[in-house]
Amino acid sequence: MEQLIVTWFRYEPGEVGPDPHIHRLHTDAFYLLEGELEFTLGPDLRTTTAVPGTFAAAPPGVVHTFRNASDSTAIFLNVHAPSMSFGDHIRGRIKDFDQLDPPPDGGRALEDAVLSGPGEGERIEGRSTTIVKAGGSDCDGQLAVYETVLPVGNSGPPLHLHRETAETFFVLDGAFEFALGEERASLEPGYFALVPPGVPHTFANDGEVEARCLTITGPAGVEAFIREAVRSDGSDLADLGARHDTFLQG
Repeated sequence: MEQLIVTWFRYEPGEVGPDPHIHRLHTDAFYLLEGELEFTLGPDLRTTTAVPGTFAAAPPGVVHTFRNASDSTAIFLNVHAPSMSFGDHIRGRIKDFDQLDPPPDGGRALEDAVLSGPGEGERIEGRSTTIVKAGGSDCDGQLAVYETVLPVGNSGPPLHLHRETAETFFVLDGAFEFALGEERASLEPGYFALVPPGVPHTFANDGEVEARCLTITGPAGVEAFIREAVRSDGSDLADLGARHDTFLQG
């Protein structure tokens, strides 16, 4: 999709990523699922070792690279937002891609990157819990990433759609009951759901344990709706949703 692409990667011990580089027009982001990765970011090539649950992102102009320097396999999600035809690029179908060598001045400051460790992030507490790893002006507003935690019996949000925003879900723990248009599915850990703009959807936890998934949207904005909806009394959700590209269906 134009808004974003999510790819699943496995890096074996000692496997290295690309040379340090920048993207001019899009954000390159990562969420570590298993193992360890070294992320290198910023003009001074600052290196940080990440463990599962870590989110890292390089907005346009931030130098970055990564590698698996450990002795175990690393599994991670990679997000490009907007997608910039990254899928065609890694399949070898196109040569031109939004990727350049670091500029002479070293690029944007390290502070413009995002690095959020396990359990870190803004917690939005309502009937469910949302842990925002990146949102708002982070990543120049090109994407939002947050963990959604549903307690047992949580019926989830009302059926809704996003007119311009693409939304993806990767189940981390428990099971999510998804409704996507006319489709219904029970998704367990490792399963992925993609919701293009304009498709009505909702989700719930009908299982016996807490459920948790990683939610990625492009562009950002849904996290702002969640934040304001929790703080409101619920009487103006339709107007609130419309301001955040979220339209309730009933």
